[in-house]
Amino acid sequence: MTTFTQQSTLGQQQARPQLPTLPTGWPIGSYESYEQAQRAVDHLAGADFPVTDVTIVGVEPMLVERIAGKMSWGRVLGNAATSGAMFGLFLGLVLSMVNPGAGLVPIVIGVVAGLGINLALGSLGYAASRNKRGFVSQSQLVARRYDVLSQPRNAEKGRALLADLAARSAFIH
Repeated sequence: MTTFTQQSTLGQQQARPQLPTLPTGWPIGSYESYEQAQRAVDHLAGADFPVTDVTIVGVEPMLVERIAGKMSWGRVLGNAATSGAMFGLFLGLVLSMVNPGAGLVPIVIGVVAGLGINLALGSLGYAASRNKRGFVSQSQLVARRYDVLSQPRNAEKGRALLADLAARSAFIH
């Protein structure tokens, strides 16, 4: 959900933090995707419409979790080894720049230490939660539809501009 915020001038602090509020305004368009709603607001901005009066509202939000794969010991250890070695390499490079006479010793120690520590931590974490979740996923918040709202003083003009956009889009397709 989008909320209106007040911008303060440079050096001037707001008296209180902005709290989430319900959106206000009249609906001037409704779209199946956020991309379409963005395109509508871009169209309004291109027509010199006061877009500061506009809000995009996701209606009927859903949390979508897409499964990326099965979690296994091999995957856990491989990811832990890779990230640990990269972090250790970074630390080793930094230490070797600080002490140029040390040669490759800080780099090797950094890689080995990063690899070992991350493998141990990754193994412990996976062993502790193995029975709870056997897969890797990515979550995303989406909405069933996206409404574009405008403050009443400009709502009719906004509806007309978006109707023009819809008519041109229908003509092109």
